[in-house]
Formats: sequence, C-alpha cells, structure tokens
Amino acid sequence: MVQVQEQDFFGGAMRGVVPQRWLDASDVREIPDHQEVWLSPETLSTQIVEINQRVSKEEALSTFSTLSHQQPALAAGSGSAAHATAETVDQAAALYHLHDLCDEGDALQIVTPPQRVTPTRLVAAAPSGSTISAYKGVVTYITATKRGGSVPGASDHGTVSSVSDSAVAGATLSGETSDLPPTTKVTCHYLLMRLGAQETDLVVFFNVPHEEFDKSGNPRGLSKEEAIAEDTISALVEKFEIRDWELFV
Repeated sequence: MVQVQEQDFFGGAMRGVVPQRWLDASDVREIPDHQEVWLSPETLSTQIVEINQRVSKEEALSTFSTLSHQQPALAAGSGSAAHATAETVDQAAALYHLHDLCDEGDALQIVTPPQRVTPTRLVAAAPSGSTISAYKGVVTYITATKRGGSVPGASDHGTVSSVSDSAVAGATLSGETSDLPPTTKVTCHYLLMRLGAQETDLVVFFNVPHEEFDKSGNPRGLSKEEAIAEDTISALVEKFEIRDWELFV
C-alpha cells in the first residue's frame, strides 16, 4: 500500500491524507478558495479536494434522463424523481460532479460505478442530526484536443452537457461530439461525501494522466500510479474528517 501522510485542508477546517512528499499547489500558483490542489513531485498526477453546493435531487437525476433514450435498461427507480431511491440520487450526484469537469469534445467513461462507503472519522465527529453519505469510484476522461497541461477539476469547469443513468452499469458517456480522434486520457479516482444538513457536496478527485506513461512506454509505471490513486482514496474514506463544522454555516 502507498505511504500517505495526514494533511490539513482549508486552513485546518478539514483533515485528510495525501501521498507522501506531494506538494501544495498554492505554493506555486493561485488556487480557487473552494479547492485544495496537491501535486506529485515525480509525475503529472494531482489530488484535488473541492467544496461544492449540494446538487439537488432534480439536478442529479437529470444526468439519468438526458441520455436515457440511449440506454433502455434503466437502473431501478432512476426514471423519475418521484420514484428514485436515495442511493440512486447520490450515485447520480457523483456522476453529475464528474461530468461537470468535461470540456467540449471530452468523453467520460465509467470504469467503476459509484460504490457506497462509510467515511469513518467523518461520521464519528459529525454534529447531531447530520446526514452523511459517501461514494467512491473510477472514471476515465478522454479528450480529442489537448487541455494545455490541465487536468479535470484543476481549473474552471467546462459546460455540462449530458450524463446517463446507464453510467451506473458502466456505459460510456460523452459531451459534445468531435470529429477528432481521442488523443489524451486521464483516469480519475474519486470520493464524494454528501453533507445533507450542510447542503454541501465534498469531492476528492485523484487524477492520473496517461500521456506521460504512454509516451515513455511505461505501462508498469501507469499501473503503479493507479495503485497510488486507489490506495489514497481508500485511506481518505477512513481518515477524512471535518474539524470546523462552522465552515458551512
């Protein structure tokens, strides 16, 4: 398992982990107030912690209905807001945040559908009356044009186009189509933590660009980097905590 170190986020209001020796991006460039960005000292991988407004039920489920005509075998209860289960809504919210990172011409492929997890420390220290749900998974972003060195989540988001509930079954989802063939790929391991009473969605993205490994013919290096991402997200499930809940007041 990769070695991680515990790390304060947002001035100590939150605490989690990053891989050992990773660098705080705010030391080298300006980072939006709602983000924490950490950089690998050896590769182009990044870890991003992001505070978002909680996605509404209707917004989340729109990710299912938009492309439902392309996937007749819908997940149970996903067809309407009236019949959707809480877990279906949460899964859709995870996909909403992920697809929100797509730029024009990008495609989003679900590698591991959103899986429910229990964030141990987060739940243990939550104020009375809090409702917390959390999901982790893996997606791949494929882009037909260069991002100019950026990775999903590290800059302003592109336009949200469409996401389908078929993603729960592992389908491929696309933004607007492009005549250009895909040229770059980024794997994103993620953790979504939904804070009901605080009307907040916390998302951690661990991005692994493939290009540097592909160019050097180093599939073993890519596999190692993917393992680092997976282990870090798993460690965050256990160790992520909020120390100052007044941040959300």
